[in-house]
Amino acid sequence: MRGPHNIVRLVRTLATLERAGAIGVVLEAFSAPPRLRVLARVLGWPFAWLGLRGDPALPPLTRAITALGPAYIKFGQILSTRPDIVGDELAEQLRYLQDQLPPFPIAIAKGTIEAELGIRVDQAFSEFSEPVAAASIAQVHRARLADTGAEVAVKVLRPDIERAFRKDIDAFYFAARVIETLAPSSRRLRPMDVIAHFEGVVMGELDLRLESSAAAEFAANTEKDVGIQVPRPLWYLSGRRVMTLDWAEGLPLADNAALDAAGHDRQVLGARVLQLFLSHALRDGYFHADMHQGNLKVAANGDIIAYDFGIMGRIDEYTRRVYAEILMGFIRKDYRRVAEVHFEAGYVPADRDIDEFARALRAVGEPIFGMDASRISMSRLLAYLFEVTERFGMQTRTELILLQRTMVVVEGVARRLDPHINIWEVAKPIVEGYITKNVGPLATLRDLRETARVLARFGPRLPRMVEAILIAQATPKETAPKPAGRRVWPWVLAAAALAGGVAIGALL
Repeated sequence: MRGPHNIVRLVRTLATLERAGAIGVVLEAFSAPPRLRVLARVLGWPFAWLGLRGDPALPPLTRAITALGPAYIKFGQILSTRPDIVGDELAEQLRYLQDQLPPFPIAIAKGTIEAELGIRVDQAFSEFSEPVAAASIAQVHRARLADTGAEVAVKVLRPDIERAFRKDIDAFYFAARVIETLAPSSRRLRPMDVIAHFEGVVMGELDLRLESSAAAEFAANTEKDVGIQVPRPLWYLSGRRVMTLDWAEGLPLADNAALDAAGHDRQVLGARVLQLFLSHALRDGYFHADMHQGNLKVAANGDIIAYDFGIMGRIDEYTRRVYAEILMGFIRKDYRRVAEVHFEAGYVPADRDIDEFARALRAVGEPIFGMDASRISMSRLLAYLFEVTERFGMQTRTELILLQRTMVVVEGVARRLDPHINIWEVAKPIVEGYITKNVGPLATLRDLRETARVLARFGPRLPRMVEAILIAQATPKETAPKPAGRRVWPWVLAAAALAGGVAIGALL
């Protein structure tokens, strides 16, 4: 489907923004240069009649995004958490996209449940409400189990949502290919790989069996954590298009007035959201990757309630250590170490000057260190960071996209709760705790012990492996003779296994 017809889709996107009066809003929010403003208006105005009409009752940008479809709504949800980038008024308008989209009829939801689970809705639930929340992919109903009387949340996918996402993603692929062709310098950002990553994330979100699994794993990981509640899935009432979870009662995290009226300390909540994210990312390597306000509530006791586990992030132990050392370097203002970690991890090409990179990082860190969020221009900071990545030839790391995206969203959520939050001070205890346990002599010993255990698994197979290698090398072949040195390495393997055995004896 990634053919020329996607040109029409992209033209319609620009036309829809123009028809809704949103182009000027977007360009103004991002402080676009004059040339880009003129180009956008010239290209958009002649085709405005092709644009989707949308809901005239909505503000311009919200109207355009909801008309364009679910993939665009996902991007709008991210912007809704960043009033420091798009402005308070625009961010407030975009919060509509988090959980207030038009619902589909309850009859369709019930039909989906009965077709997916093979049971009648009135047999499974004694009560089943109208939609209580509707987002880009699914809507949620409040229900009561017929057998136990417990309250639950029932999430049902929108009709034909898979087809709608596929159309958007195909258009995104086409746009990425055009960008790479017309602007070769953009290839370091790997737009095609970024879209492929987005596709994988979204298509996984469209199978609620995977979300049920994610909810169960996340609940298990956070079971002993203080300050967070995670509802658990009911597997017998969940399937590919339907998911049932324990009901979690709480106030919307986006409603500052309600939080204040209930006596919650928003400074504490802001710090808690940021620290919980860092703790899960560093400690578990598994984190909620869609933590906008629409997916978070506050319980009566002040706990953060997390739900909607369609997008989860996972990073390996090595990446966690790199990420922690980078954060710790910024916290300690050790920009040389931050630069070294980037080079060691391969994030910056080895032929670049490490001292110059450290100096560029200092220009990033110093203006925001020790300052509260209200005095930081995140839009200018992001613009400078982009300049730095371009100057030093840094490529997009698809394995870090979810981590970086979630960090931006979570910081935006924390800023909304506490406009004066100091992200470095809040992050410091979490990062220091991780560094103490996972970087240093104790971590080295733990790594050696794990290496020994892995080698031990091959112990029973080692004699046969070495024998097979020796026989293979001794067998005449109709190929050019191999250098004698090649025959040494089986003995190196044996020596390594012996060293592993010694390590096992010493460490275990």
